[in-house]
Amino acid sequence: MQAVFALAAAAILAFSAVGGLAQSADGPVQTDGQIEVGAEAVRDSEILSRIEKLLGQIDGFGGVEVSVTEGVVRVTGQVIDNAAQDRLTQIINRVAGVVAIENETEISGTLEERLAPAMERIAGRTRNILANGPIFLVALTAFLVVAAGGWLLTTRIGIWTRLAPNAFIADVYRAVARILFILTGLVLALDILNATALIGAVLGAAGVVGLALGFAVRDTVENFIASILLSLRQPFRPNDFVDIQGDQGTVARLTSRATILISPEGNHIRIPNATVFKGRIVNFTRDPRRRFGFDLGVDADADLAAALATAVAALEAQQFVLKEPEVGAWISEVGDSNVILTFTGWVDQTRVDFAKARGEAIRAAKLAMEAAGFGLPEPTYRVRLDRGQAALPPSAGPAEEYRTAKAAIADLPEAADPARAELAVAEAAEREREGVDGGENLLDDQQRVE
Repeated sequence: MQAVFALAAAAILAFSAVGGLAQSADGPVQTDGQIEVGAEAVRDSEILSRIEKLLGQIDGFGGVEVSVTEGVVRVTGQVIDNAAQDRLTQIINRVAGVVAIENETEISGTLEERLAPAMERIAGRTRNILANGPIFLVALTAFLVVAAGGWLLTTRIGIWTRLAPNAFIADVYRAVARILFILTGLVLALDILNATALIGAVLGAAGVVGLALGFAVRDTVENFIASILLSLRQPFRPNDFVDIQGDQGTVARLTSRATILISPEGNHIRIPNATVFKGRIVNFTRDPRRRFGFDLGVDADADLAAALATAVAALEAQQFVLKEPEVGAWISEVGDSNVILTFTGWVDQTRVDFAKARGEAIRAAKLAMEAAGFGLPEPTYRVRLDRGQAALPPSAGPAEEYRTAKAAIADLPEAADPARAELAVAEAAEREREGVDGGENLLDDQQRVE
């Protein structure tokens, strides 16, 4: 019969335990251990005595009252905060014989009781800082020595200029070396403080901050990286005449943010380096030889072969026009009242100004053709009369026209010298390179051109 009663008591306690698990978070807390019954069960008085002794040794639980019934512990009174409630439950849960815990404590509303632990913590930390003051000073001194020494070494030693292809990359190397010295000093200081576990947290925080800053200054970072690549690849030189995404001008300098051009009108054009690196660049100065071209119209009934020969002879007679490649001429279009002739020639840009050379070539070809009797007509209309036809003046033969054209070319007045370079834009570019900001220029004549 005793065995039957024991089994019945165990079943009742088991059902009680299952019911305790199903209650809400504010109800009884089920313990983790196995429930003992019979003679092996711990008496309630022993559980109560053990809990009271434990709580008496721990600060913050002086206002807690404990009662135990059949292994179920009921706790009432006031505690400082929620953390103290959880801690109280954890302590009681570890006492042998506890079946369930009903934590009915309340949070204390007294300001003095709430502030006392905080003041104690502040006082304890202050004492800790004062006690560890000398080691803090040693760690700070070590950090400053390493960081300042690294700064002086990277500034004074000229090894970076020998390692880097240009001054801009040398500055980047210096900046990276300084950061490494600062990190080394930080690690040394944390090691002196025996706080090397913080290194991972510091590096993680630095990574998060760097990622956030990267998104915030994405365009600036893109321009900076483009500046590095442009300084290494150098698609143009100072004073090169280029076209970048539709902006034409003479290259003044390349900074860490933008490429500065001087337009033919003397205007400053600042193009972000990211646009320059990704954009289409036409360099008109890279090859010293450059071809010019222009169109002239003649009468539809004129001798086209003689007209082409006359203009070609005039172009070949100009000293600034190169013999090789030779002058080109062809008929490009037949209009309603005239025929369009196209002429091309090559000049050496290092000796002549391209725009002036082209203008002088147009002038010489036009004068030669007009002197040879070739009209350069505007749109005209021909009217026929039924009563008769106007007599046209007799036309000389092609050979006679060509001889006349050559004689007219020989009698032309001496042309203005187109070889005189336009100095205003070049001087403006030079002033830009020697500006008040130190003339930062990443272009280097010693660097290999892309």
